[in-house]
Amino acid sequence: MSDLPRRAVTRSAKLATLPLGFAGRTAIGLGKRLGGKSAEIVAQEVQQRTADQVFKVLGELKGGAMKLGQALSIFEAALPPEIVGPYRATLTKLQDAAPPLPVATVHKVLAEQLGDDWRENFRSFDDQPTAAASIGQVHKAVWHDGREVAVKIQYPGAGKALLGDFTQLARLGKLFGVLLPGLDMKAVLSELRERIEEELDYLREAHAQHAFAGEFHGDPDFLIPDVIAANEMVLVTEWMDGVPLSRIITQGTKEERDRAGLLFVRFLFCSPARVGLLHADPHPGNFRMLPDGRLGVLDFGAVNRLPEGYPRVFGQLMRIFNHGDMESVVTGLRQEGFIRPEIEIDPDALRAFLAPYVEPTAVEEFTFSREWLQTQAASVADLRPGNVVRQLNLPASYVLIHRVHAAGVGVLCQLNTTARFRDEVIRWVPGFSDDPDDQPDDKALAIS
Repeated sequence: MSDLPRRAVTRSAKLATLPLGFAGRTAIGLGKRLGGKSAEIVAQEVQQRTADQVFKVLGELKGGAMKLGQALSIFEAALPPEIVGPYRATLTKLQDAAPPLPVATVHKVLAEQLGDDWRENFRSFDDQPTAAASIGQVHKAVWHDGREVAVKIQYPGAGKALLGDFTQLARLGKLFGVLLPGLDMKAVLSELRERIEEELDYLREAHAQHAFAGEFHGDPDFLIPDVIAANEMVLVTEWMDGVPLSRIITQGTKEERDRAGLLFVRFLFCSPARVGLLHADPHPGNFRMLPDGRLGVLDFGAVNRLPEGYPRVFGQLMRIFNHGDMESVVTGLRQEGFIRPEIEIDPDALRAFLAPYVEPTAVEEFTFSREWLQTQAASVADLRPGNVVRQLNLPASYVLIHRVHAAGVGVLCQLNTTARFRDEVIRWVPGFSDDPDDQPDDKALAIS
C-alpha cells in the first residue's frame, strides 16, 4: 500500500502545506498588486495557484482528503481543466488501482474478525482480490453451503487514516473561504466525517444492503445481492456476475447504453421512496448489466438516509424553475441554505448556472453527452469574484445528494444515454409534478 501515506506525521505534513502555501501566495499577490496589476487579476491568479495546490495535495492522499475532494465537485466545475485534470486522474488511479493487501495480511484480518477457524466458513477462498478500493478489497469465495460469495475486507488502519485527515482538513476553512466565499466549509466537513464513520462500519453497510436487497427482491429492473454474514471489518454477500457499466460505456450498443442509463436514473430516484435510502457512490464500478436486462447494484457503504424520500422542496424548485419564476427559486434556495444570508446573487447568472441541471427534466426525452457536459462546465469555469458558483453554499443535508447527482450526470454523459428521464422525475421526486396536491407545500415554503 505504498501509495497511501498512512503515518500521521507524513499525512499531517502534506495537509499542512495547504494553508502555508496559500499564505505565501497571498503575499506574492499583494506584491504584484502594489506593482500595478489590478486587484481582480491578482485575486484570480492567487485563487488559481491556491486551487492548484489544493488539488495537488488532496490527490496525493486517500482517506478523508480524497473524500473531501470528491464531494467538492461543485468546486471542480468552477476551475479550469488544466488545474483539476491531473487531480481527477489521480483520484481515478486511487479508486481503480489501489494496491492489494499481502495475502498474509488478508488471512490475519480474517482470523481476527472471524476466528482462527475462519476457513471452515468457506469451501474455497481466492487469495487474489477481484477488486480494491480506498478502504478495502473484495475476494471471491465459495460459502460452506456451496453459494458463490463476495468477501469484502477492510484495510487495517484505514479508519484511523480516514478520520485523522479531518482534524487537518478543518484547517482549510479560511482557504476555501477565499475560493468559495459562499461555502460553509465547517458544515460540509462535519457531514462528511459522519458519513465516513458510517462507511467504515461494515455492519451498518450490511443493514443498508439487506434493506435494499429485501425491497428489490424479485424486481423486474434491479438485482441487489443479499448479505450472508458481517461484522465491523468483514462483509460476506452473494456473488453477482454481469457486465460492468464501465464496459457498457466503452463497448455497449446505443440500445444497451440507453437502457443502462435509464435504469441507473430509475434506481437513484426510486430508492429513497422505496427504501428510505439513497445509494451515494454511483460510479460505474458499482453497477452491472445482467443477461436478463436487469441492473445489478453493489457497494452500500455510502448511503444517504432519506426516510421521507427526496426532500419535497427539491422537486418543487425544479418545477418552479421550469416555469420561469427565478424570484421564487432564489427565495427557496435561501431557505434551504444554498445561498447564505450575507450573499447577494444575480438571478440571471443563477438561471444560466442551474439551467443545465434542470434541462433534462423540462423535455420529454433528453440525450446526455460529453459535449453537452463540457459546454456546461465551460460556462462556469471562471474564478472571477462575481461567478455565481463561488457564491453558492452546499448545505450539510445536501452533501451526499449533490455528490450523487454530480457523479450521476457524469456517468450518463459517458453512456451518451437518450431516454425519458422526465418520466422518472415525475414518478419518484415529490413536488415536481403539477399535481394540485403539491400546491399547499409551495405555500408552506413561502415561495409560491
